[in-house]
Amino acid sequence: MLIDTHLHLYHRRYDVDRPAVIERAMQAGVARLLLPAIDVASIQEALALCDAFPGRVFAMAGLHPSAVKEATDADFDAAAVLARDPRVVAIGESGIDYYWDRSFSEKQHLYLRRHARLAIDADLPLVLHNRDQKNSEASSRDLIALLQEERAAHPLGERLRGVFHCFGGPKRVAEAVLDLGFHVGIGGTLTYKNSGVAEAIAAIPLDRIILETDGPYLAPVPHRGQRNEPAYVRVIAEHLASVLGVPFDEVARRTTRNAEQLFGLLAVDQNS
Repeated sequence: MLIDTHLHLYHRRYDVDRPAVIERAMQAGVARLLLPAIDVASIQEALALCDAFPGRVFAMAGLHPSAVKEATDADFDAAAVLARDPRVVAIGESGIDYYWDRSFSEKQHLYLRRHARLAIDADLPLVLHNRDQKNSEASSRDLIALLQEERAAHPLGERLRGVFHCFGGPKRVAEAVLDLGFHVGIGGTLTYKNSGVAEAIAAIPLDRIILETDGPYLAPVPHRGQRNEPAYVRVIAEHLASVLGVPFDEVARRTTRNAEQLFGLLAVDQNS
C-alpha cells in the first residue's frame, strides 16, 4: 500500500475523469490521497472531495506562497478556521517561492510565519513549498531560518514538524531539513535525468521520506509531459527502491508508515 501525500485532486484537469483517476490509484495500491490547499476555495473543494471519497481523501488548509500576493487577513483567518475541521490533516501548502516574482517576498515571509504558528497551535504538520531560481538557495536559507525562529519563539515550538514537499536538495539543505526534524517529499523529479534529487537524498534515512505526485504537475518518467495522477506514486516508489538499493516492498511499507505517523492517519489493512 502507498500514499500520495501531495495531490491537487480538485484541479480542473481532473474534472473529466476524477472517479476514474481515484480508481486507477487504488488499483495501483495507492490507498490514500492528501490534498494540499492553494487558497480558501481549494480548501473547501478538498473538503467536498473528502466527503465524496471518505477514508480515501484527506484535506489540508493553507495559502500557497504564490497566492499570498493577493491574500488578505480575512483569507488567512478563513483558512485557520477550516484548519480545525477534523478532515484536515495538515497546514499547507505554505512556504516560499522566489521563482516567478520576488516583489512580495516579505509578505510571503509573514504568511509563512502565520502558517507555522497555526501548525504549532493546531498540532498539525506543516507542508512546505520551496522554489527558487536555478542554482539559487536563497529560498531554502530564508525558509529554514524562519522556521528556526518560529520554533524558538513559540512556547510549544517543539511541535513544529512537517515536510519539505517536492524536495530537490542540495545535500546541505537536506541536512538542515533533518536537523529541523522535518520529512522530505519525493515525487516525479526523482526520475528526471540530471535532476540531482537522487544525490540530494543519499544521506536521508528512509524513515524521513514520504511519497507524492504533486499531480497534475511533474509526472514521472515515462509519463513526463503528461497529466500526473496518483497511480504514478507506484512508479516513484519503484524508482526510489532502485536508487536506494532496497526492495520495493520495504519502500512501500516504510514510506506509508512515515506518512501515517506524520499526518496522524490510521493504519489501513493492506488486504482491505
